[in-house]
Amino acid sequence: MARGSSPDSFSARQRKAAHRVRTALRRSAVDYFRGDGSDRFALAGLLLTVPALVWGTVTNPVWCSPVALVLPIVAGGLLLRPASLLGLYAAAAAGLIVESTVLGPYTESAASVTPGTVLTVAACGFFGLLIAQFRARVGVPWRRGGTMLFDLRERIRVQSALPRLPKGWHREMALRPAGGQSFSGDFVVAARTGGGRTLEVVLTDVSGKGMDAASRALLLSGAFGGLLGSLPPHAFLPAANGYLLRQDWDEGFATSVHLVLDLDSGDYELLSAGHLPALQYHAGSGRWEERAAEGPLLGVYDGAQFDPLKGSLRPGDVLMLFTDGLVEASDRDIAEGIDRLTGEAERYVATGFDGAAWHLIEAVAKDVNDDRALLLLSRRT
Repeated sequence: MARGSSPDSFSARQRKAAHRVRTALRRSAVDYFRGDGSDRFALAGLLLTVPALVWGTVTNPVWCSPVALVLPIVAGGLLLRPASLLGLYAAAAAGLIVESTVLGPYTESAASVTPGTVLTVAACGFFGLLIAQFRARVGVPWRRGGTMLFDLRERIRVQSALPRLPKGWHREMALRPAGGQSFSGDFVVAARTGGGRTLEVVLTDVSGKGMDAASRALLLSGAFGGLLGSLPPHAFLPAANGYLLRQDWDEGFATSVHLVLDLDSGDYELLSAGHLPALQYHAGSGRWEERAAEGPLLGVYDGAQFDPLKGSLRPGDVLMLFTDGLVEASDRDIAEGIDRLTGEAERYVATGFDGAAWHLIEAVAKDVNDDRALLLLSRRT
């Protein structure tokens, strides 16, 4: 019976061993893709390409140039850690020495290793090492870095999306970062609270612009999104101010405006933290009015108070919230920029402001090198 069970035991052990190997390979592949695993397999593969390229250059230098050694060096800059990259560079340098020895002096043959070849390979190695050191310092592998940033950008867009409003209301939001980048120091968080009867919107402008302010804006947008709707409206800006103070940033202030709108009556409260005034279009008089609430900048001092400004949107009225990049420029002051914005907005009164937000940014501040954001709410007649 013992002999009869031996083949079964052997095959079972083989299956278990094969399963362990598959599991280990799969785990290693996943870890490597995430940037957590060893790079020895990539290093081994790239080291094997060096003698293959050297052999190709020695046997047929017309089709395989000595400068082809930059290929594993460039790939190594994307795949390897700095310590492993130095080993690859040593192999490439040895390959260049072998090619130079076999092919002879460059003065006798155009296909030999020239000083230009050495400089090209060395320059690619230098930049590859810089890339590898940057990846090691940031801790994000190139295989995941772009995907992570793309996913982060899409999450920010979803978080900044305005909720659907009941019939009789129209809302638009447009945001354009400085320099055509994907991340901005301006952001919007919004939510319907009070059982859906109230719309709360917060438009924030973080100090700085473009990528300099984007990292702080990313952190604040997540924090503000969590605070919005979790606190009474009058407690939001004090809580946001305390959060910003606790970060202890060197350049940590921000301006913000908080709109609390009753979707049944049209009544609203506007709370401002050093932000520009809102603009309200009164359909009855056909005039624009600046609506400025009082309050200090966020992140300047503790215990700040923010006094609400009350108003109402009647049928046909429009309310615009915007950041300073839309109305302020080096060649004009804020008052002139607001006048230009209201003048352009007059064109959309008859059409109900459909698609107006983006076009207003294009018309008023298309070439301004600053983050620009515009939020528009209108009550239909």
